[in-house]
Amino acid sequence: MSSAAEALAGAPLLLAVVAAALISALVTWISRPLLQRYALARPNARSSHRIPTPQGAGIAVIAATLIVASLWAASANVAIPPALVAATVVIALVGFADDIVSLPVLVRLALQASCVGAVVFTAPETARIVPALPLALERGLVVLAGVWFVNLVNFMDGLDLMTVAEVVPVTAALLLLGMFGDLSWPALLIAAALCGAMLGFAPFNRPVAKVFLGDVGSLPIGLLLGWCLLELAFRGQPAAALLLAAYYLADTTITLFRRIIRREPFWSAHRTHFYQRATDSGFTVKRVIAETFALNLVLALLAIVTVRAGSTAITMICLIAGAAAVAFVLRRFAGAQPA
Repeated sequence: MSSAAEALAGAPLLLAVVAAALISALVTWISRPLLQRYALARPNARSSHRIPTPQGAGIAVIAATLIVASLWAASANVAIPPALVAATVVIALVGFADDIVSLPVLVRLALQASCVGAVVFTAPETARIVPALPLALERGLVVLAGVWFVNLVNFMDGLDLMTVAEVVPVTAALLLLGMFGDLSWPALLIAAALCGAMLGFAPFNRPVAKVFLGDVGSLPIGLLLGWCLLELAFRGQPAAALLLAAYYLADTTITLFRRIIRREPFWSAHRTHFYQRATDSGFTVKRVIAETFALNLVLALLAIVTVRAGSTAITMICLIAGAAAVAFVLRRFAGAQPA
C-alpha cells in the first residue's frame, strides 16, 4: 500500500462517499425525463409498482461509482483491476439492452458468465479462499457463485429502496473494515463510491419511487458488490463475506429451490420472494424496507465483530446469530400479519 493510499483513510474517504452521492443524484435528476420517454417500466402481474415508472437510473449509480473510485485510485496510486471496470461496463450494457429489448435467458447468462469469469480468472493466483482445492476448480466455483450473485441482486431489486437497504449497510461495513486494514484498497474505494452512489439515488427511489435502477443498475451493482465480498474472502474472511450477503442469499436461494421442487418455471419472473410475499400479506413497503435495513445492519455488525475478533469460536457464534436473524425475518415475511 502506498503512502498516498494511507492518506485516504478517514475524512478523505467520506469525501469520496459524498462526491459519489452528488454525482449519482445529479445524473439521476438530469436523466429522468429521457428515461421517462424511452425506458418506461409498465406494471404487470409480477410488478410491485402500480403506475408506469421510468427505469435505468442505474446508469447514474454505476457512472458515479466508477468515476469517483477511479479518480480517488489515481490520486493515491492505487490500481483498480481493469478487468473489473471493463466487465462492469459490459454487464451494464447487457442490462441496458435487456431493459429496452428483453434478451433471451441463455444470451444473458453467457454474457454475465463472461464478465464474471474475466474478473475471477484475472485475479492473482495467490488470491485463494480454499487453498486445498485445485485453483481451476476453485475459480470455476467462484464464477458460478458470482453469476448467481449478480442475478440475485437483480431478482431482489423488486421493491422501492430494497437495493438501497441492502447495498448501503454492506458497503458501509466494507468501508469500516477497509479503514481498519481488513480490505484491499481497490475494494475499499469501490465500496465507498458505491455506498455514496446508492445514497444519492435513494431520494428518487423512496416509496413511491420516481425512478428504478433497471437491469442496467442491478446487474453491475451485483458484480461490484460481489467482487468486494470476494476480496474480503480472499483476505481470509469468508465468514464475514457470507454474513454481509446472508439475507439476499437466503431469500433468493430458498425461493429458487422451492420453485424447483414445485416444478415451476424457475427462470421466469414471479412474485414469490419472501419480501414480495410480505407485501402481499399486508406489510407496507416501508415496513418491509425498514426490517430489511435493520437486518442488514445486524448482519454488518456481526461481520465486523467476526473480522475484528479473529476467533473461530466468535466466528461460529456470529454465523449462528446471523442465520437466526435471517430466519426470523424470513419467517415474518413469509406470512405473519403486521401488528
